[in-house]
Amino acid sequence: MKVADAVALAGHEVHVYRYREARTLLRWLGEDLRGLRVLDVAGGDGYWAAQARGRGAQAVALDLASAKLQRGRQLSAPPALIRGNALELPFADASFDRVMSICAIEHFDDGARALDEMARVLAPGGELVMSADALTLAEQWPRLYRAHCERYHVKCAYSHGELAGLLSARGLEVIAHQYQFRSRWAQRMYLGLSAYGGKFGFNAAAPAAPLVAASDRAAHGVGGAIVLVRARRGRRPAASQGGSANR
Repeated sequence: MKVADAVALAGHEVHVYRYREARTLLRWLGEDLRGLRVLDVAGGDGYWAAQARGRGAQAVALDLASAKLQRGRQLSAPPALIRGNALELPFADASFDRVMSICAIEHFDDGARALDEMARVLAPGGELVMSADALTLAEQWPRLYRAHCERYHVKCAYSHGELAGLLSARGLEVIAHQYQFRSRWAQRMYLGLSAYGGKFGFNAAAPAAPLVAASDRAAHGVGGAIVLVRARRGRRPAASQGGSANR
């Protein structure tokens, strides 16, 4: 294993929530992705797209941050790494069989436009797996929520219902969803780590991940800090919502 691989693994998988979040999305993508075209939108250094590549996919990670893409090029088996804007994806219509986006949409200035683009490049019958900040109890801790939004440039949180409505308008049907950090104390911990945890707070809290997972299984009601969604595009392409043309 190269040093770059070890650093990426530690950063992405030694983490209080990212491992379970991203691994759930990868499970939804499928264990055997041979011959499938997979796009990770705002995929950073391409670590998770590389996991899809390891399952046989023709994987692409797109991000605006050149420094992250450069780190990704140091991986032993990187995916294709492309610098680009999630609001104007540089791909033709129906270019991908699977699209993935891990806790990215909440940072976009125009989340609806980003969904337009993800739907546009997704082939009929293809699937989108994504996660987003939901923070359904955030009103209980307004100061922490403001600190979270300011620190991580969060523009908007999304519930399952809100994402389902947005995706339905773009011809995608939600076929599975899951909340993580579901209990009150887990949501409070998530926001507390965000506000006060420092640069590596979420990584340092990784030993708490099994406790959070157990708490999620026992929690009642609907909601959580993070929502994960799996959606499928109909075989008949939906009308464009944003007027995007082929690229």
